[in-house]
Amino acid sequence: MCFNVRETELAGAPDETRRQLIEAAAEVFARVGFRAATVREICQLAGANIAAINYHFGDKETLYAEVLNDALRRARQKYPPDLGLEPSATPEERLQAFVHSFLLRVFDDSPNAWHSKLMAREMVDPTPALNRLVQQQIDPMSRVLMELMRALLGRDADEDEVRRCGMSVVSQILFYQHCRPVVSRMFPDLKFDPEELRSLARHITRFSLAALKELRKAKGQ
Repeated sequence: MCFNVRETELAGAPDETRRQLIEAAAEVFARVGFRAATVREICQLAGANIAAINYHFGDKETLYAEVLNDALRRARQKYPPDLGLEPSATPEERLQAFVHSFLLRVFDDSPNAWHSKLMAREMVDPTPALNRLVQQQIDPMSRVLMELMRALLGRDADEDEVRRCGMSVVSQILFYQHCRPVVSRMFPDLKFDPEELRSLARHITRFSLAALKELRKAKGQ
């Protein structure tokens, strides 16, 4: 006997089906990308009716946007930008926490941690969903980093310098992820385990603080 998606889900647990679709879609999108992913494959993996995506999300594009936001939201909940520091923490301590949490998010290879793979694909082949992701998730984190740059450069630092310094910090972090295939071949003994990520966070922070100090000194501050 066949039932339409509304009948079966109203009798069951629609919120559970929605969550299963998001988790299944994240796995498929991370593996093959948005454009190659099919509604049929996602629904099969989720164990859902083929009409479930239209019922819960409207279309594949809306589902993908929700998956991107959900993946980053969950990654931030697991590794928040301040890593639970006390409000009295210094800008230097907060910068190291920011860097460390960023590294933990992009190198998280635990089950269902799709954030890094999804973002890597999105950077190579951007979709309209990136606009929403930037507005709702990435821009707020960027503002945290830029405020740290202002605190470390001096409040009279111009906005271009603040922005460039912030992007330089992020670039150091992303280098290790985006260039990981080359780095791993050049240094096969290098393992990005928790201890290495802690050490890397300390290095990026020290390196960045030294540069920021010199920039501030050059302005006589």
